[in-house]
Amino acid sequence: MADQNPEKDSFFKEIDEELRQESYAKLWKKYGKYLIGIAVIFVASVAAYQGWKGYDLSRRSNDSALYASALNAISQNKTNDATSALARLTKDGTTGYSILAQLNQAGLIARSGDATGAATAYLSIANDTKINEIFRDLALILSTMHNLDNGDPVELTNQIQHLILPSNPWRHTARELVALLAKKSGNIKQAVQLYKELADDVTAPAGIRARAAEVSAILSN
Repeated sequence: MADQNPEKDSFFKEIDEELRQESYAKLWKKYGKYLIGIAVIFVASVAAYQGWKGYDLSRRSNDSALYASALNAISQNKTNDATSALARLTKDGTTGYSILAQLNQAGLIARSGDATGAATAYLSIANDTKINEIFRDLALILSTMHNLDNGDPVELTNQIQHLILPSNPWRHTARELVALLAKKSGNIKQAVQLYKELADDVTAPAGIRARAAEVSAILSN
């Protein structure tokens, strides 16, 4: 996802900037989907657990089977079957499975290539006050990720700024996104600083720290 290149005083500096931007774009293409993957894996386990609690075994088993059939349909590109199963879970499923179904519905929209539609769907989940905050925050992060190419960097930054608080479980991913948005808005100095801070944060997951260190090195050259 290459961005606008800052003007340089010489031809060679322009070439250097092009190479740096290309390296950055390849890096994000290589790692960007991991952010979404890690987030979805986490929420799948937590949401499934939430769906398991507080309801009778029979209903949980039915929801689990229906959700498994939806995932199987998705893996086989049977979109209509997956959509139908997810719709049933969204409407009638236990709490955890209903949330997970909504997230997967938004994921299907993204899979169809409609990033804007996916961002809107995730944002709708994020704005639903009946949903547990941890899932709402995840949906907000996913909405931001799918809006990176089309959204305004300043607006997106403001949208997720509260997620970087030390108490938020998604703070490290949110900080990585804020750094990326700073870069996209042309504030390279701020982006480098944010990436360096994240790379040096021993509480951050190893994968995020490694990406932050690599991106920081690219942008600093």
